[in-house]
Amino acid sequence: MGKIFYILGKSSTGKDTIYKKLLADRELNLKDIILYTTRPIRQGEIEDKTYHFVTEDEYKAIKAKGDIIEERAYDTMHGLWRYFTVKDGSVDPDINDYIIIGVLDSYISLRDHFGKDKLVPIYIEVDDGIRLQRALNREKKPENGKFKEMCRRYLADCEDFSDEKIKKAGIERRFKNDNLKRCLLEITDYIKDQKEI
Repeated sequence: MGKIFYILGKSSTGKDTIYKKLLADRELNLKDIILYTTRPIRQGEIEDKTYHFVTEDEYKAIKAKGDIIEERAYDTMHGLWRYFTVKDGSVDPDINDYIIIGVLDSYISLRDHFGKDKLVPIYIEVDDGIRLQRALNREKKPENGKFKEMCRRYLADCEDFSDEKIKKAGIERRFKNDNLKRCLLEITDYIKDQKEI
């Protein structure tokens, strides 16, 4: 019986780095869940590998068929961008173990769809001051500079990942990422233990 390991946490906690390292760990043998999105493809991204890129009309058709498990939408300066998980037959936690990264609402929707015994939350946390400094350093790079968006995400995280909401979602275990190597080792051991349950 497989599990879906769900990486979540506030922005700039190192979720992407941890996700990539766990996915690359051959011993863990985790498969990724590829989300669908209506946002345009970016340079370096690969169709059906990074995301399944669809149009707004394609999204509406999938929704009309009742095939969306969970979804979220962001009103960006480029328009409304949707991200969603689809019942497309690509995920079977009875056969494989998976890893995905996302937000709290998405975790809850997937848990409700696949069952509490199939979803294992991996909540990453970092001191808020360190998170803010990391985000600032990232946005200082010439190719970034989206300081307004950085501030919006930082403030939204305070509400989206409040202790009350985390507790309500049934997330008890937290992994502090103040040392990447140690944090990754703790998560790896945790995944191995959970796969045996």
